[in-house]
Amino acid sequence: MSEDHGFSEKDVQREVTELEGKSATAARLFDIRRTIGALFVIYGVIVTIAGLTDDDAAIAKAEGVNVNLWTGVGMLLLGLFFLAWLKLRPLAPPAAVPPDDRAKEQ
Repeated sequence: MSEDHGFSEKDVQREVTELEGKSATAARLFDIRRTIGALFVIYGVIVTIAGLTDDDAAIAKAEGVNVNLWTGVGMLLLGLFFLAWLKLRPLAPPAAVPPDDRAKEQ
């Protein structure tokens, strides 16, 4: 007893394909590597600038090591690593279910 709602199988298939594409785009958009990488780059820039502007008293307090500068550079490198990883190894699109299997699932 199937009800006819005026949609052809081709219309339904096209709609499912569009939704799968949107789902894959949303998954790539909210990839955690993007968020972590962006935050580390932003904070790394801020801490590096703070390290470049440190006076001699702040450096002497850390026994001659410019902690802000080195920490900022490390954070920048880590953030760039995450962004490069995202670019080089993007998320794989979800596997499409063949049309025959979709009918069995319902």
